[in-house]
Amino acid sequence: MSKLHIQKMLFFVIGEPRKYDPTFKGPIHNRGCTDIICCILFILALLGYFAVGILAWSQGDPRKVIYPTDSRGQFCGQAGTPLENKPNLFYFNIMKCASPLVLLEFQCPTPQICVEKCPDRFLTLLNAFKTADLKYYKSYCKEGVDLSTLVSSNALLHLTFPSPPPPRFLSVSRRCFPAFSKKNGVLVVGNQTTFDDGQGKIRNAKDLLEGAGNATIVREARQLAMKIFEDYTHSWYWILIGLVIAMVISLIFIILLRFLAGIMVWVMIILVILVIGYGIFHCYMEYASLKGTPGANVTLQELGLQADFSVYLQIQQTWLAFMIILCIVEVIIILLLIFLRKRILIAIALIKEASRAIGYVMSSLFYPLLTFILLALVIAYWAVTAIFLSTSNEPVYKVFNDTACEYSRNTCKPETFNTSAAKLACPDAKCLFAFYGGESPYHKYLIAFQFYNVFLFFWCANFVTALGQVTLAGAFASYYWASKKPDDMPAFPIFSSLGRALRYHTGSMAFGSLILAIVQVIRVLLEYVDYKLKAQNRFAKFLLCCLKCCFWCLEKFIKFLNRNAYIMIAIYGKNFCTSARDAFFLLMRNIIRVAVLDKVTDFLLFLGKLLIVAAVGILSFFFFSGKMKGIESTTPALNYYWVPIVTVIIGSYLIAHGFFSVYAMCVDTLFLCFCEDLERNDGSAERPYFMSPELHDILSENAWKRVYMTKICLQCNVIYGVM
Repeated sequence: MSKLHIQKMLFFVIGEPRKYDPTFKGPIHNRGCTDIICCILFILALLGYFAVGILAWSQGDPRKVIYPTDSRGQFCGQAGTPLENKPNLFYFNIMKCASPLVLLEFQCPTPQICVEKCPDRFLTLLNAFKTADLKYYKSYCKEGVDLSTLVSSNALLHLTFPSPPPPRFLSVSRRCFPAFSKKNGVLVVGNQTTFDDGQGKIRNAKDLLEGAGNATIVREARQLAMKIFEDYTHSWYWILIGLVIAMVISLIFIILLRFLAGIMVWVMIILVILVIGYGIFHCYMEYASLKGTPGANVTLQELGLQADFSVYLQIQQTWLAFMIILCIVEVIIILLLIFLRKRILIAIALIKEASRAIGYVMSSLFYPLLTFILLALVIAYWAVTAIFLSTSNEPVYKVFNDTACEYSRNTCKPETFNTSAAKLACPDAKCLFAFYGGESPYHKYLIAFQFYNVFLFFWCANFVTALGQVTLAGAFASYYWASKKPDDMPAFPIFSSLGRALRYHTGSMAFGSLILAIVQVIRVLLEYVDYKLKAQNRFAKFLLCCLKCCFWCLEKFIKFLNRNAYIMIAIYGKNFCTSARDAFFLLMRNIIRVAVLDKVTDFLLFLGKLLIVAAVGILSFFFFSGKMKGIESTTPALNYYWVPIVTVIIGSYLIAHGFFSVYAMCVDTLFLCFCEDLERNDGSAERPYFMSPELHDILSENAWKRVYMTKICLQCNVIYGVM
């Protein structure tokens, strides 16, 4: 292959290196708006998102998720209403609750009424006539029904009257459920294995199990949510204290890292190893203490899924699993540190340079608060809109009749049906409950609105992240390319960079966020399809697994490319595609440095986050579990003590990630600027480097070694000139 062909191939793969430009002094101020079409599209999408939210808030009612409602949407037991003395919800036919729609719509497709108390006896309509117990039976029928004019053989009775209830009901969370139990290993309800359904059929107690099971899932989900909410009300101030502790530790760590970068990195590494080692020791002690305890040898598979996580801590296998996981993590970290010991020294030099940059841009440490607030707003808007959309379904009534009628199966309103044209044309017609949903255009496109809500959530969340990356990159780039620091830097680097990002590059950030959001939505759809195809063949599972893996890798690559594209946007002010191409080629021309230096720095910063999360997590575990001696009395009484612990751990990680993301963005920005600096300048008096002497002494020496190795491997003089 000729030298010319090699040059063309290399140009296609790694692009053309930057040329010396005496006028370039860092982030360009005279720039224009980029990706205007995508900016307009994003604004229109946001307007549509607000319209969907307003529409959902006008149609939905989140009280349906918590409180029982009858078929007319009235809340059982609500003060100041006719149903004030009827707090319990009764299902006409509990077996209809076996429909999968129960889990999606939080409603069973059967008429439901509010009753004063759940049925305590077995009674059919015929038996009610025979025993003159019509008053009791009528209390479980729809209002306005004259029992004396009807007979039980009527085909529509099950729509007006309830199916004969099982022998015994229980009120659970203000809902009437069959009282299931086991007698001699046989499933019974009310001490009976069978019951008469009122239509001449003998039903088995098992027939009720699936319907009551699905209804119970909804009930248990609501009950679990209420208990978790109760735990939050009892422990919210302690959770805030834990998050404040995590914030203080993160801030102190970052400040110490600013002045003692080298020492703090090694202290961080040692502490991470010690903390994980203590975790292994604690798991072993708990495992040993449970030896011989009755019931502690139960396996996780036998135990199954439990809402109370504290149950898992009473068996040996849980602590054994924790100990094995921690041992694997400990070994991996130690091996990585051994193999990366020389590269860690180089990464420390870059962290020191990042510490100097943050010292000149101290306001960058507080920018994550703005990102956190914006993300919280996006998440809250998505969650509230999703709840209102899911509770937008309303009872739909249809015209039912025994004889031919032109209005049959038409939608009707029970309040005005007796005076409607359908009743006049068909005297025997009835307006009866049909299903939950709606026939308006809004209800027909409800699934589309839910999908739009999810898609805009990903798009907006990614846009907020992109805004933070462009803002920080612009501020740190102004530091790197300043000849005299801080004289040549803007007075307020963060505000200047934020203003440029919003004024000129909203479209570019929306473009990159859109690409990432599309991939994330596809991953969600694949997870949904995988869930629906649980019982399908192995080939389908294998294909789905491959697709999920591919799109996971694609998402990671797009995040990496977007991050570096945003840095180029902050510096040069070009559109997204051009910036992504320039960033990709620049990284390809320095691919060895990327693998050796940039990723090692990310690993060290991850250890810092891991240390903070582990310290706060261990502290919260001992406090909320009541194992912290001396202050056991101050521990709040909780249903599930894992609720505040998990909340504190997740919150601590987000806080630590917010502070360390500033360092990570600073390192990535300085790294790209360093690579550009090497290509633009040669260190001479006419073309001096912008990098600090310390950074140049370590990185340039390492860079020339890598260049020499690449030259030998490719046996091409062209590479030497490119690097």
